[in-house]
Amino acid sequence: MILLDKEEIVEETEREFASSSLLNSNPLVQHLEKPSEEFTKEDIVKFVKGKDIQILNLCHVAEDGRLKTLSFVINNEKYLTQVLEGGERVDGSSLFSYIDVSESDIFVLPIYRTAFINPFNAIPTLNILCEYFDRNGKPLEFSPRNILRKAGKKLLNKTGVTLEALPELEFYVIFKREKEPLYPGVPQKNYHESTPFAKCEPLRNEVMTTLAKCGVPVKYSHSEVGLIPTDEFVMEQHEIEFLLQPFEVVADTLTIAKWVIRNIGAKYGVTISFAPKLMVGHAGNGMHIHMRGLKNRKSIMTNTNRELTKEAKRMIGGILKFAPSLTAFGNTVPVSYLRLVPHQEAPTYLCWGYRNRSALVRIPALKQTLEFRSPDASANIYLLLAGVTVAVEHGLTNNQVLKLADDLYVDTNVYDDKKVQAKLKELPGSCYESAEYLEKDKPLYEKENVFPREVLDGTVRKLKNYEDEKLGETLKDVDKANEFMKRYIHCG
Repeated sequence: MILLDKEEIVEETEREFASSSLLNSNPLVQHLEKPSEEFTKEDIVKFVKGKDIQILNLCHVAEDGRLKTLSFVINNEKYLTQVLEGGERVDGSSLFSYIDVSESDIFVLPIYRTAFINPFNAIPTLNILCEYFDRNGKPLEFSPRNILRKAGKKLLNKTGVTLEALPELEFYVIFKREKEPLYPGVPQKNYHESTPFAKCEPLRNEVMTTLAKCGVPVKYSHSEVGLIPTDEFVMEQHEIEFLLQPFEVVADTLTIAKWVIRNIGAKYGVTISFAPKLMVGHAGNGMHIHMRGLKNRKSIMTNTNRELTKEAKRMIGGILKFAPSLTAFGNTVPVSYLRLVPHQEAPTYLCWGYRNRSALVRIPALKQTLEFRSPDASANIYLLLAGVTVAVEHGLTNNQVLKLADDLYVDTNVYDDKKVQAKLKELPGSCYESAEYLEKDKPLYEKENVFPREVLDGTVRKLKNYEDEKLGETLKDVDKANEFMKRYIHCG
């Protein structure tokens, strides 16, 4: 009974933290005295006038998953209202490879709930994330956000279920090495280390407070296991974990978070890298996704005896069935597959288990969520979560995935048990192999037009163009592998 009470308290605290205007650090929430999901055009105008905002940035996320910015100087209220209502025309062919230059005009329109003060501009600036629309005023077919929305709508219509997630975002801070550091850290032993042995705690604390002011609900942060000293640089690993939010909001959260972390890194004169792997033999950067299903705002993960429900096991089975092709959205560069190696707390086999960090899907101690452990920050998070939603919908509507979940359950360290390994299939080992799985699963993603064929074909083409099908063989030399990884230091 105590465990149940604890879980209920945790869930209620997360909801209150995310929506309360009393404790919310976002100046818009404080000034307008309402949660961000209730923001209107009139609210944005009121805030701009009250806080003397001089620049409006329309921000958007295109094919590459990185934040783009279109800036407006605010001349008068009429002009501001015009931009907030109608957005602006942009060149779609420069944002999406699927759009031809002869039909390149698309539009970006603000999503009011996403507004936040830009923490890096000296001139008072308001940023708002946008959605893409075509020339006929319809949501752009190729828009990653639109694909995620369609996947969520289909899931709700078919099953009555919505999805929430909390992501873990890992990154390295790369800085020049002191000749003789007073308090040297220990490689691969940096987990939850404190100052003075961890050098970048002040930077990480500034990241957390800045994210909070941007309306991003941070759960906690800490130093991670990775510490890579070289003759010239030190690479120190950190992690930010966020609170549970709806899938679409989670995608915005991660996009803003990466933008904030990089900007603060630039302020400190250090390099931030979300690359899946930086050096052989050292921990890579993952982006684990904890998720749960809700029906009528109640979790479907456990029953009254605190056991996993059939619905939860169906979710697991769906994700395991789709897992090889999901790497096409969640592991999008060759070095992604240098992270997915044994004995580095990164999954390589299709399996799941309780509290088991060698498994692809892990059920944490309280069984509130399931953790999908293969993705990394090279992902276009909107497409990844859309793919996960399609996988969950498949699991919840197909009885055969229950047997799949039963067959792929493990209760041992996979890397220490050869008999278990022999029974399991492996994740793809390259972008090329990932693309082949996506080609095979295309009908599942295209079903009811959730993923446009152009997006799937474009993803396959991009992954195959890396020509990395023999990556493992060509990078057996450690020095060559480390040099190869430097190409992707700014991926994601």
